[in-house]
Amino acid sequence: EKQRDEVFTAADFLNFQPTQPITEAGLRNNINVGIHYLGSWLAGNGCVPFHNLLEDAATAEISRSQVWQWVVSPKGILDDGRKVTVEMVRPMIAEELVKVKATVTAQGEDTATYDQAAEIFDRMSLTPDYPEFLTLPLYEAMA
Repeated sequence: EKQRDEVFTAADFLNFQPTQPITEAGLRNNINVGIHYLGSWLAGNGCVPFHNLLEDAATAEISRSQVWQWVVSPKGILDDGRKVTVEMVRPMIAEELVKVKATVTAQGEDTATYDQAAEIFDRMSLTPDYPEFLTLPLYEAMA
């Protein structure tokens, strides 16, 4: 009785109506969280404390999915009127990578896995077709 009867398609996920404005700060936070988690995961940590929260793969999955959704959907418009595009997000990935590395370094941790994490985040959030679960390329990277 608790199961839902609705069936959702990829088109349904692109037909969203944000209840709050999409902000550049929110976009950057999603990028930062995704890179930070992926880098930590590649370093062997599956649950990562940052931004005063304990984050896991679900948080990173939501972050990259939302970036993908905003890029692919025509409704992915920032509150200042700019469309979220690959050309907008890709430089932000590089900028957020610098911030993540600074945070990780300040915590006394190694940053060796974070460049690869940013590459995976780029690939998983900026492709036209929605890639499968975020950890799949992480397993491939560790093989």
